[in-house]
Amino acid sequence: MRVVLVCLLLGVLEVFGAPDADEIKYLPGLQKQPSFKHYSGYFHVADNKHLHYWFVESQKDPAKSPVVLWLNGGPGCSSLDGLLTEHGPYLIQDDGATLEYNPYSWNKIANMLYLESPAGVGFSYSDDKKYTTNDTEVAMNNYLAVKTFFKLFPEYSKNEFFLTGESYGGIYIPTLAEIVMEDSSINLKGFAVGNGMSSYELNDNSLVYFAYYHGLLGTSLWNDLQTLCCKDGVCNFHNNRNVNCSAKLNQVDYIVYQSGLNMYNLYAPCAGGVPQRASFENGQFVIRDLSHHFTNYEWSKTRNEKFRGVAGLFKSARLDPPCTNSTPSTLFLNNPLVKSALHISPNALDWVVCSAEVNLNYNRVFKTVKKQYLKILGALKYRVLVYNGDVDMACNFLGDEWFVESLQQEVQVQRRTWIYNGGETQQVGGFVKEFSNLAFLTVKGSGHMVPTDKPIAAFTMFSRFITKQPY
Repeated sequence: MRVVLVCLLLGVLEVFGAPDADEIKYLPGLQKQPSFKHYSGYFHVADNKHLHYWFVESQKDPAKSPVVLWLNGGPGCSSLDGLLTEHGPYLIQDDGATLEYNPYSWNKIANMLYLESPAGVGFSYSDDKKYTTNDTEVAMNNYLAVKTFFKLFPEYSKNEFFLTGESYGGIYIPTLAEIVMEDSSINLKGFAVGNGMSSYELNDNSLVYFAYYHGLLGTSLWNDLQTLCCKDGVCNFHNNRNVNCSAKLNQVDYIVYQSGLNMYNLYAPCAGGVPQRASFENGQFVIRDLSHHFTNYEWSKTRNEKFRGVAGLFKSARLDPPCTNSTPSTLFLNNPLVKSALHISPNALDWVVCSAEVNLNYNRVFKTVKKQYLKILGALKYRVLVYNGDVDMACNFLGDEWFVESLQQEVQVQRRTWIYNGGETQQVGGFVKEFSNLAFLTVKGSGHMVPTDKPIAAFTMFSRFITKQPY
């Protein structure tokens, strides 16, 4: 009887003890501590993996606000990048030491849960230090993390719940939603994906059109591509076996990804100037090229294997997204005082924005998530938003628009502009087309990280999505 009682007490402590232990009492870098509660700790999932989370309560009414999970992509990139540089309540400043409050934080209206996933990303780790994983395993561990969240924070178990993410989150989010929708204890209402990888084939094929019609390729190269890669009006820029076509696609790859253009925002400058493909910085191997799957498979595989071999020589190999500056966030999160405030485990590696080890050892199971979308939409009770900054080249808007159209859902509202309050005047935010329980929306002038580039438009879009208001 005593043993049973002890077990029950341990169970109670597991359910109700963690939030108090994980509460952030004082966060360095802020002139004034927040009025809302925030927590940082670990969700312990399968195979002795420990996923770090940072949870910020809603500034409006936590008890009634929805819970929103956010996942950055990669695979291998940290969701704390989303918190500190995109839509979190406090944004990192250039000095890497101070934080400023974000007037367009998504936690103005939602309880935001930022999860560093999979293990090996950011402060998340595995006891065995092995970080080879795949889409299916990640989806299950993310689900287990969600379940753990609601056990640790039972007061939110009945709140509306949304899944959101960007980039490779285009794979993470619908594969997770497919599992969560089967769990009636979770009040799932829908998901939103920003600049997501929805289909490798459509992303690759559309990118060539995007590049040409944005003035990157020139008439001569375009004509060669049409001649060598297209037949009867249908072009295959994804896995074309014609060696002459592949040679031309290598030229496209160089222009888009390696010439010094900002692949995440065509019209933004490249942080740090035109980058080299790979360089040594402060004793670390920095992979500047995310080895996008645009060009022929064998060439991409060879490049990945080469990087994997070199990266393996360095314990702290990191994968920096091109033309971005992760130094401020890296300095802040590796500050011992900050790590202490966030209750970071001594077993965690130093924080980097993207893990080379996770990325280069990641098995991409799903080349398209069409099946997951159709299953979720077929339930007729979840709302889905696919949104894209329209000057991103990593996951371009045209490919995601083609993907949404391929789902063949019933059109409710034809494509039109959407408007937001840009201060003293109303402004065009972009374009939106609405289907049954599904919307495709572009954000005009934004790149890959929409809340960073267009914070007011992004907050407006997010608010209308979770409150089920017309765009």
